[in-house]
Amino acid sequence: MTKKPNVLFILSDQHNAKLLSCKNHPDVKTPNLDRMASEGVRFNQAITQNPICTPSRVSYLSGQYPHNHGYYGNHGPNPGGLPTILGHFRQAGYRTGAIGKIHCPEYWVEDDCDVFLETYRKCSIGGADEYDSYLESKGLTTKRDDGFFPEITGRYRATCDARCSNLAYEDTVEGWTVRRTIDFMKQAKEEEKPFIVQASLPRPHTMYTPSEPFWSMYDEKNLTLPPNIGYDMSLKAPNFRNMLESDRTGEWTIFYPRTYEAGLMRKYHGYLGCVSQVDYAVGELIDWLKDNQMEEDTIVIYGSDHGDFACEHGMIEKAPGISSDAITRVPFIWKWPGHFQRGSVVEEIVETIDLSQTLCNLIGLDLMETSDGKILTGLLKGNKEPIHTIGVTEFAWSKSVRKGQYRYIYYPKEMFPEEYPNGFGELYDLEQDPWEMNNLYFDDKYEHLVKEIKDDLLNWLITTTRPKTVQTKFTYKGKQVVMRNRKPINADGKLNPAAFKETSGSNYL
Repeated sequence: MTKKPNVLFILSDQHNAKLLSCKNHPDVKTPNLDRMASEGVRFNQAITQNPICTPSRVSYLSGQYPHNHGYYGNHGPNPGGLPTILGHFRQAGYRTGAIGKIHCPEYWVEDDCDVFLETYRKCSIGGADEYDSYLESKGLTTKRDDGFFPEITGRYRATCDARCSNLAYEDTVEGWTVRRTIDFMKQAKEEEKPFIVQASLPRPHTMYTPSEPFWSMYDEKNLTLPPNIGYDMSLKAPNFRNMLESDRTGEWTIFYPRTYEAGLMRKYHGYLGCVSQVDYAVGELIDWLKDNQMEEDTIVIYGSDHGDFACEHGMIEKAPGISSDAITRVPFIWKWPGHFQRGSVVEEIVETIDLSQTLCNLIGLDLMETSDGKILTGLLKGNKEPIHTIGVTEFAWSKSVRKGQYRYIYYPKEMFPEEYPNGFGELYDLEQDPWEMNNLYFDDKYEHLVKEIKDDLLNWLITTTRPKTVQTKFTYKGKQVVMRNRKPINADGKLNPAAFKETSGSNYL
């Protein structure tokens, strides 16, 4: 390959994987994502590594599981040498950029980018001035409503309620992010340099304030709520039931009628509008590539950091995220004309950490030795071999495991000691119960399956963990290895688990 392809990585925030019209959702309108899927590859079982923003984004960009990179909460200090896919590509001569809601640890992504533009001051350290200045120049600062409702004072300025935005689409964070991403791609084209850019679209995360025409695309009277509302939830996790009880008070509503039922419909209305707004932004980016004869030279990926309940189970937003397929599974669509199996739908389990190694493989760069990801190239080209035995979403004290048609949630006994002194878990057959209304964990017929998946989880955790040191002799000659006090380590200061395979019989492992 003489000319290296470009990479456009479009990351939305909190997109429920079911909400694509190409998946026959009864209401949502996503013509551009549908077009992207028809021209590329859609992964139907893509598992996010964490159900909240920052940890998931660190996993995407580093290729590491949370138990290796250590981030389980939003924000945090610099990871201290942990490479990013952006920095890896920059070393290979790529122009690099991150634009939109980046929401990563301090000065981590910033230092690997030629262009870094964050749209939220509280999400990253640098780059938030430009969007603020843009709104100020147009006299729109007081109308900004993607972080809170400016007309509301007090505790509930930021809420899950919904209304039409004060801003025209072109002035929203999505419209601005698209234009600045296009500016970045134009500059790279003029410089005749390949590029990799993350265009990070803040919605459909709160606030649920889509602009016109996206708000008016939906009529609450004609919307179809998910079927898993109002069933027996006695076998759901206690924290799940507590959150639902809190949601049902309706105290989070700020518009009238201020009831749970009316608020639920407004949220669903606003969420659908936000999905369509994101879809429109995706269309603008893809159309620009096509209009500028760059479509065939650019790998385009669409993903989301995690899902949203989208009113499933009657829940309002995303917490507690580990407990639902609506949160742990995300849309994942890849497009590169002439290189992928056009219109393919992949049912094999993939994980968001696979982004890094797959891009390196497709472009011909050295793989990132600090990445835990697998290579999806075969699946993109039509092969059907399994890549992962299980797909894992992590919280610090709980894990969601997808295996085949089943999803299992592990909680330590210490999690709910009063309600379940003998332990609690969840198991769902997603073929028979796609809306997760029947917890099979306490059914004796599935005891063997619970044990099997729990063993898989234990084995996965042990064999994927990156220690700083181990008391054994081994030789690991990766290209990205450095020696520190007679020990070979990678840039993140840890050991690649691949190094242990040849010494697996050691008494010290």
